[in-house]
Amino acid sequence: MDRVILIVLDSVGIGELPDAHLYNDVGSNTLGNIAKHYPELKLPHLTALGLGNIDRDNLLEKTVAPTAAFGKAMEQSAGKDTTTGHWEISGVVLKKPFPVFADGFPPAFMDAFEQAIGIKTIGNYAASGTAIINDLGDEHLRTGFPIVYTSADSVFQIAMHESVFPIEKQYEICQIARNMLVGDYEVGRVIARPFTGTSGQYTRTSRRKDFAVDPPETILDAIQKSGKEVFAIGKIADIFNGKGISRYVKTVDNLAGIRATIDAIKEPTTGLIFTNLVDFDMLFGHRRDIAGYAKALMEFDAYLPEITGNLKEGDLLIITADHGNDPSFSGNDHTREYIPILNYGHQVKAGTDIGVRKSFADIAATIAEALSVDYQTQGQSYYSQVAKGLMV
Repeated sequence: MDRVILIVLDSVGIGELPDAHLYNDVGSNTLGNIAKHYPELKLPHLTALGLGNIDRDNLLEKTVAPTAAFGKAMEQSAGKDTTTGHWEISGVVLKKPFPVFADGFPPAFMDAFEQAIGIKTIGNYAASGTAIINDLGDEHLRTGFPIVYTSADSVFQIAMHESVFPIEKQYEICQIARNMLVGDYEVGRVIARPFTGTSGQYTRTSRRKDFAVDPPETILDAIQKSGKEVFAIGKIADIFNGKGISRYVKTVDNLAGIRATIDAIKEPTTGLIFTNLVDFDMLFGHRRDIAGYAKALMEFDAYLPEITGNLKEGDLLIITADHGNDPSFSGNDHTREYIPILNYGHQVKAGTDIGVRKSFADIAATIAEALSVDYQTQGQSYYSQVAKGLMV
């Protein structure tokens, strides 16, 4: 293969993992439960690829002749957050999860942080980013105190109005937090969440910035070192802290990410195009919006023919996810689930069932073999199963 297009449908899981009970996620099934609770769900192009054939027990429509090679994968890393899932997809299995702070960050840490930045903060609880700026925005404007909050992910987020804190000052404060969040407090990302507007009408701006931790060596590094390109679309550059990435484009929503991916596919490049489509998780999974989630899936499905129609002879398209976030489930946390894997291209054996993969890292191993890149991972490649002209 000349190129791999890897699209992560953020949080689109396909059923609870065997260890789901350890995460209070028994019964979770993002795709299966959306199909159950939203019978209007129609995904003709994903169905044609074989999405419904991955799990015969759910209500997703099946096909007798899938055009893709299909299967699902287990997560070996501890945790169920964005960073952990993406890193394992890229070949790194973490034994220790990034910490989450569902009840807010400890008072001792917050006292030290406030002393370091020279000002008090407000918030410090798990919340939706759009909700908390409207809940605390007036107090923030009145006091000038930054709004600190977290989520089901391993994140330390700071929301500040751009009229109160210039954007560079916001980034400086976030960098201080990043430097302090080490050891037991080492969250996956610190995120600057600038906003504007007036009381009751606050909106986040596009000048978000993530301060992540560097991952170990991933398939991205290996591809880049081989002389090929890694083009990151969406929040991929943030998740990997820019490491192993040749160039990137950030996007404001799924549609922008889809269009950027199609534009990238049209370019004459070799290597990896790596896209994250975040709306499934951010806008609909965490908010437990079944209808919104279903409509976002249908939107992606509608653009799938344009994605596949622009693939070149030597392209391998892989569509997958990074964890679950069942919108029919209780709470607003991610869910510990299998991820679907669809493999499509001119050189892919249609209808091949790659089965249940033991690790997300099998995707990295497969990409390494497909691109003839030297990369060591505990994942096992399934490339020989899906590539035409190769024997299993």
